[in-house]
Amino acid sequence: MKHYAGDRTPDGCEVMVLDLNHEGGGYELDPRNDLRNHSPDGFGWGYSGSGPSQLSLAILADALGDDKLADKLHIDFKNKVISRLDKDRWTISEEDVRLAVAELAAWRKR
Repeated sequence: MKHYAGDRTPDGCEVMVLDLNHEGGGYELDPRNDLRNHSPDGFGWGYSGSGPSQLSLAILADALGDDKLADKLHIDFKNKVISRLDKDRWTISEEDVRLAVAELAAWRKR
């Protein structure tokens, strides 16, 4: 199972995907600017803005493997999860991402 880990450094916000099934044990999260370019300056979290929107889209695209669904849900996911992450350092599991997506999907059906 993947885990996403964010760290605010003097050089900016870095996000790694920890994945024991991947060579080297993980990789840097692709911002997926090809889907939407909310933030050319990179990721952000702990508030509601363009950096958190980009992070939300990137995590959903990576975790779900479905670009259309990621694009459809990323703003709601940002508001529910990404904007509430600790400002300096955080981790979230792929399972937690999928649970949040299931809750968002159920909420949208109401």
